Amino acid sequence: MRGPPGAPSVRGMALPPLVEPVARLTPTESVRTARQRRLPQLDDLGQRRLANAKVLVLGAGGLGSPALLYLAAAGIGTIGIVDGDDVEPSNLQRQIVHGQADVGRPKVVSAAESIAAIAPATIVVQHAERLDHGNARALISGYDVVIDGTDNFPTRFLVNDVCAELGKPLVWASVLRFDAQLSVFWAAPPAGSGVAGVQLRDLFPNPPAEGEVPNCAEAGVLGALCGQVGSLMATEAIKLVAGIGAPLIGRVLVIDALSGRFTEVPLVGGDAELHARAATEAAEAAAATATGSGPAPTPAWPTLSPAQLVSRLVARANGADDFIVVDVREPGEHAESAVPGSLLLPLDQLRSPEGLASLPRDVPLVLHCAQGPRALSAAAALAADGFTDLTLLEGGIAAWDAAVTQGSAPGSGQKWSTQWSGTWSPEWSIEARS
Repeated sequence: MRGPPGAPSVRGMALPPLVEPVARLTPTESVRTARQRRLPQLDDLGQRRLANAKVLVLGAGGLGSPALLYLAAAGIGTIGIVDGDDVEPSNLQRQIVHGQADVGRPKVVSAAESIAAIAPATIVVQHAERLDHGNARALISGYDVVIDGTDNFPTRFLVNDVCAELGKPLVWASVLRFDAQLSVFWAAPPAGSGVAGVQLRDLFPNPPAEGEVPNCAEAGVLGALCGQVGSLMATEAIKLVAGIGAPLIGRVLVIDALSGRFTEVPLVGGDAELHARAATEAAEAAAATATGSGPAPTPAWPTLSPAQLVSRLVARANGADDFIVVDVREPGEHAESAVPGSLLLPLDQLRSPEGLASLPRDVPLVLHCAQGPRALSAAAALAADGFTDLTLLEGGIAAWDAAVTQGSAPGSGQKWSTQWSGTWSPEWSIEARS
């Protein structure tokens, strides 16, 4: 995609600084940032701009972690962190702002402590909540630039739409497996800058359907790549604040970590009014869903809880039930944890003609994935092909593991002990507990 004839090139074009500088750095900050202030493009003036800047980082996860650390190290004066989650053991492979001792603690608290250890003068604002349509404008409006380290499409589009509405620059990236994309979106750059506005909806007009694209928990991600991309996001924010270099506006950096290749794709702005209507429709749909005033939801497939599935597995082992548990996750996920006796049929394979033909049509199917979205997509594909007896495992393998591995069924008042050797065994037993 190339810009219109005569449009100025973004290469080598710096934008005006986002903020005015503070009067002077503290002696401690002067010493701490000495090597950075020696950069002629930045120097003392640019460093004083960083000290006066307010940067909002959405998500203290794989991308947010390195971005937070390098923003703090660079001397950003105020850093806001939005994250409503607690640290989990599986986070530590890539979320380097947290440590083993932080497991179970709020991510915003852990991240704030790590920042304080690097740059004690940095003001850290902890927003221990999830970004949604109700709080997005209030949160984003108080900052100069936003870094989007979120991990789901609805939130990414919400962040883009609010930044476009408020005129805020947005540093955006996406990482999956060994691949990444990085860009800077700014729907309305400063007048006279010669830079055309661009936003996420110019790259992806609408979010994909739920379950259509796997997330990192489902497909995996290289932790070191998160570090690379998060550091680049911090660099883009620094360039915007100080008004140096050429920000990645109108360009998408594409990274293939396996081949070690960095490529660049040009991106031009589209119809701003069309994007604004799409954003309004998304907000109205979210509001209607929240109040229950929207259109009736599409019919849902029946579900069963982990406790109910165990009961049916016991009944099947005794010849009193007949069904197949279909796991639509990837082989690596199945190897980590699986319902005994389940059939592994990854979603992409299931939706193929060969996959559909491999399943019996006269036996009930119980579908599950990690938490539910892929199972919903699988049910839709099967229903479209004429399958009728479909049930979803409530909460997916995550709920199953929480119930079986930890010994209690959520909300069931039951606990069970399990013994198996990789295949279904009638030796499973449910023990009712008071």
